[in-house]
Amino acid sequence: MSASEAEGCAFKSRRAQIISAVALAGLLLLPGAAELARAESALIPLEVEATPNDTSGTAYYAADMGFYEKAGLSVKITTLNNPGAAAAAIASGAVPIGGLSLSVAAIAREKGVPIVMIAPAGLYLSTTPTSGIIVLKDSTLRKAADLNGKTLATRDLSNMSYLAANLWIDKNGGDSKSVRWVEINDPLDVAAMQQGRIDAASVSEPALDTALHGGVARSIAPVFDSIGKRFLIGAYFTSEDYAKMHPDVVRKFAGAIAAASDWGNKNRERSAQILEKYAQAPVAPGSTRVTYADALRASDVQPVLDVLLSFGILKTPMRAKDLFSSLVPSQ
Repeated sequence: MSASEAEGCAFKSRRAQIISAVALAGLLLLPGAAELARAESALIPLEVEATPNDTSGTAYYAADMGFYEKAGLSVKITTLNNPGAAAAAIASGAVPIGGLSLSVAAIAREKGVPIVMIAPAGLYLSTTPTSGIIVLKDSTLRKAADLNGKTLATRDLSNMSYLAANLWIDKNGGDSKSVRWVEINDPLDVAAMQQGRIDAASVSEPALDTALHGGVARSIAPVFDSIGKRFLIGAYFTSEDYAKMHPDVVRKFAGAIAAASDWGNKNRERSAQILEKYAQAPVAPGSTRVTYADALRASDVQPVLDVLLSFGILKTPMRAKDLFSSLVPSQ
């Protein structure tokens, strides 16, 4: 190849590279592409902790249905079973925002852990019981007194299901102090009963419905009724420091959860599919589901605080409003 031919080839190669670069730039500047690139880069990264049950369902619905992105957030969800670890992680800032049962949050606040409530999660209604003590169908255990001296399981020893079960036992002729409690994840309780490791379990949805429709278990009582006919089971919290430093993120998150709550209450079939994926437990069609609160209400929180006080778990009275962050609306 002559020098002139070689120079011509090099020119053509450079020309092709320039054309390709210009074409790529043109694609990036097409209507919508540039906006998408800017939108993705503008999303605020946020880590959120949630428990693998129906109560925290809104955290998962917001992820799968795009409510976080619409609010300007890029959320990574961490699923935790240990509420004590979750409260500590939120307070320390290791996890900026997380879902906690009201009992765990109230106990933490009384101990001086600086966390505040920023959005509601699952709401209990006595018309649709979502937690109960279960036993095997052929078990002789039928009333509260039958549980005296027995071994019962719960997801963790500070959740609302544990609290309500103890309260129900004492209110109905049993002695909760005689019960031995062990921690087992809800979906594993039936197998543990069949193996003779436990006598009964206090279980929440979606594992409760799965257990009752599996043909081997039955319910003794809807234990949440011992707390009240209506109350907030759990909520999302952040630390006081994080709320002060990132008020915009807190408001964006609360808005995304509000959208997810409304969507979750209206779309039971699709939400069940999402919940199955994150909770790792099947949600049967037509199963009893948690209702999601549409706002933070003192009237939904105070019954839990009053029960905690009467049960001796809280040492001093606590007002619901004292748990709420001033950054989000409450009633």
